[in-house]
Amino acid sequence: MVQPRRVYPAAGYWRAASGIIDSHRMPYFTRLILFLFCLAALVESRKPKRRRWTGQLEMPKPSHLYKKNLDVTKIHKGKPQPLLRVEDHDFSMRPAFGGPAIPVGVDVQVESLDSISEVDMDFTMTLYLRHYWKDERLAFPSTNNKSMTFDGRLVKKIWVPDVFFVHSKRSFTHDTTTDNIMLRVFPDGHVLYSMRITVTAMCNMDFSHFPLDSQTCSLELESYAYTDEDLMLYWKNGDESLKTDEKISLSQFLIQKFHTTSRLAFYSSTGWYNRLYINFTLRRHIFFFLLQTYFPATLMVMLSWVSFWIDRRAVPARVSLGITTVLTMSTIITGVNASMPRVSYIKAVDIYLWVSFVFVFLSVLEYAAVNYLTTVQERKERKLREKFPCTCGMLPSRTMMLDGSYTESEANSLAGYPRSHILTEEERQDKIVVHLAVSNESNSSRKKGLLKGQMGLRIFQNTHAIDKYSRLIFPASYIFFNLIYWSVFS
Repeated sequence: MVQPRRVYPAAGYWRAASGIIDSHRMPYFTRLILFLFCLAALVESRKPKRRRWTGQLEMPKPSHLYKKNLDVTKIHKGKPQPLLRVEDHDFSMRPAFGGPAIPVGVDVQVESLDSISEVDMDFTMTLYLRHYWKDERLAFPSTNNKSMTFDGRLVKKIWVPDVFFVHSKRSFTHDTTTDNIMLRVFPDGHVLYSMRITVTAMCNMDFSHFPLDSQTCSLELESYAYTDEDLMLYWKNGDESLKTDEKISLSQFLIQKFHTTSRLAFYSSTGWYNRLYINFTLRRHIFFFLLQTYFPATLMVMLSWVSFWIDRRAVPARVSLGITTVLTMSTIITGVNASMPRVSYIKAVDIYLWVSFVFVFLSVLEYAAVNYLTTVQERKERKLREKFPCTCGMLPSRTMMLDGSYTESEANSLAGYPRSHILTEEERQDKIVVHLAVSNESNSSRKKGLLKGQMGLRIFQNTHAIDKYSRLIFPASYIFFNLIYWSVFS
């Protein structure tokens, strides 16, 4: 008899492509699949992952064997407490406001003295300006740090002295590559404030001895807002507060000394202020001006003397030489004055150049006098020859004006001439040139004295004598002038 088939629920069997599996084997098979799946997932996680290219190389992670120590500054929680409590104080007020004046020490190191301008009457200097004061609001507790150094960014947040340069034309703080400003704060509140500055300031110069002069210039420092009741400026170390570089040099000047002074300055509207002075004395080098001014002027004067040895009848040579020296002296004077300010007083170089110019000009006038007297003499001789064609053997040198100044021996030398040639009174009034007077021995001495008195007239009429004496008088006078000039201005 056929047994009827039992019907089991669908959950009891699991149909697959390979057949029907019994339900009591299902837990084992499931566990096997899960184990394989987990094994495959573990193997897949161990494989290196391929990432999309992003243009950057991935650096391998360092091994734990070479792991660096952690930066402790990056693990602090919260905002660190600043040592300088800048935000807790009002730094628009000076330290110890309402109390006594705050002392501010100053020292300066001169880096270079760039230029001295006579035309603008100023100088340019580059220096390190340092201030020292105490501000208790900047004090901080510290056992390790002896000081803290900051750049120019902190200067805008705290109080600093408002020192400026009196009589300055231009000034600036160097800013390459950053602002050349340094601020150093010490734990007890002392502050050092330093900056590098180039300043162009006015210098009142006296050119009365130029170029044999010495100039004294000053750079003045002063507080702009605070009077001596609020701020007291002083040189921190006296004369040692000013230091200079040993390599400082100028082309035209020799730096003799630097020194410091201080005094009070009064303004009628605001009051008294402390003012500090940086004084320096400069002495001008004379060698440049000897080559460019004095030596050429002396040569021009000596060149003008050459005309005294040229024949007076060589008019083109002597006139062109005189005009050339005069124009050259005018050019030298103009060139010197072009490089100098237009002062209303006479300078030492002006005295030398203008005296040299006068010597050159007198040499031209000397030839003018020689030429004029030569022309006058030739005219008289021509008229004499026309009026008296026969001189009866008398030498031309004897035909000159004689006012009875010949001696008896000179008169006897003319005794051989006929008396018909001795001129009458009427002819003498017509400006006859020869007049003879014979005197006895009693008045011969008096005649000799008159001869000496007429010596100057005869020299003046003799054109050769003017050139002869000019050859001695002009050089002697110029040498005497140089002796006086260099003894006074040196």
